Amino acid sequence: MRTETLRARLLEAQLDLARRRERAVILLLTGHAVTHKGRLVNELNHWLDNRHTEVHALGPSSEERERPYWWRFWRRLPDRGRIGIFIHGWYGDALFARAERRLPPGAFRDRLAEIRAFEAELAAEGVVVLKLWMDIDRPAQRRHLQALQEDPARAWQLSATDWQRHLQHAAIAALGREMRDATAADHAPWRRLDFRDPAAQLQRVGALLHETLAAPPVAPSGVPEGVPGEVAAAPSIRRAEPRVEASLKKASYAARLAEAQGRLAINAREVARRRIPVVLAFEGLDAAGKGGGIHRVTAALDARQYRIHRIAAPSDEELALPWAWRFWRRLPADGRIAIFDRSWYGRVLVERVEGLAPEAAWRRAYAEIREFERQLLAHGTVLGKLFLAISQEEQLRRFEARAASPHKRHKLTDEDWRNRKRWDDYRQAIDEMFARTQAPGAEWALIACDDKRRARLAVLQEVNRRLEMRLASPH
Repeated sequence: MRTETLRARLLEAQLDLARRRERAVILLLTGHAVTHKGRLVNELNHWLDNRHTEVHALGPSSEERERPYWWRFWRRLPDRGRIGIFIHGWYGDALFARAERRLPPGAFRDRLAEIRAFEAELAAEGVVVLKLWMDIDRPAQRRHLQALQEDPARAWQLSATDWQRHLQHAAIAALGREMRDATAADHAPWRRLDFRDPAAQLQRVGALLHETLAAPPVAPSGVPEGVPGEVAAAPSIRRAEPRVEASLKKASYAARLAEAQGRLAINAREVARRRIPVVLAFEGLDAAGKGGGIHRVTAALDARQYRIHRIAAPSDEELALPWAWRFWRRLPADGRIAIFDRSWYGRVLVERVEGLAPEAAWRRAYAEIREFERQLLAHGTVLGKLFLAISQEEQLRRFEARAASPHKRHKLTDEDWRNRKRWDDYRQAIDEMFARTQAPGAEWALIACDDKRRARLAVLQEVNRRLEMRLASPH
């Protein structure tokens, strides 16, 4: 195909992608040094309408180092209708760290498994990934390096790292084959490009991108569902016995509340000093008291240390990206606390029960949630998952009290009454959520909330317990 024809067709396909907004496309280039990656991207950008294109080629910033590894890639995902171009992307870190023996073989294989899971999740959410391995043999690489070095107009393009990559050529070639074999998939294929004249390379890259834009998306196959964790049995809201206890007296409650909040204030200061990130996810039945529990936690904290994220229906911006994006982007920096008033578990609760997500999507979400939380824990995050539960009788009493109170009436919605009619469906979904997302370090705490005072103390006790377990750890 003539260059002018290919360029016109590629632009037409990109504009059709932008108009339809049905999916996003990622083009990722990695491989050996001095293979025209930067030049290719620059030239390709001239072929495309760069209003719908984003290029990412930077190392991690200090802000990104303070969050889980994948945060920096999640936050840069292109919206539906756009093309994201990554130079090295999530492959470069693993490839070069392994070549330099900073990453052991087992950790390298673990990272490749994370990449497979990440790309499968993207594909399931309508993101198409095309991966290019830029190849060059060692003698040709050396000749190209020497030519660049001897040319005063281009010598600035070289760095000591380029020569280092030349010395590592054999290792990078072998690791590249292992990496491509481990991560190739129909929904995220690899294409190998030999080093050649830049114009011929650009023609080949343009043709591959056009082919990708024109082809129907490929859904990932064999995406696993979450399975119960290898820990003690998960809690069960359906098997839990109702707790009949005398209401806690106001004076006793006030004293115990002050003690629990004092402990929390000390723990939170130590968490900040040791740069430990904390994520607290509050889920619960309607009217169980999530807001009251969160308020008692934040009353003990420095307002500069925490943020509350109240999760409702996704915005238009969030709907244009994979569903987990809105939770990744809200993760706290090291030493900070993120409190989620409802969380990523909405995917397997309200979206499941109310039919807001297809069955395949919410079933797939169990494994995606477990991987998300595993990455939080791998970064050193303290993860607290609290589910606030009340009896059906107490919920009705609180609904009626809200309806009768002018200053509380806004808390009661038609959705609350509709959810109540599906009480048994929600209880089944909750128990399956517990069983499929219980894991070491990410255990659920089931808080009985018929008595508000005892429930608020139990919330503080659980948060303190989680923080103190981590602060007692030598790591």
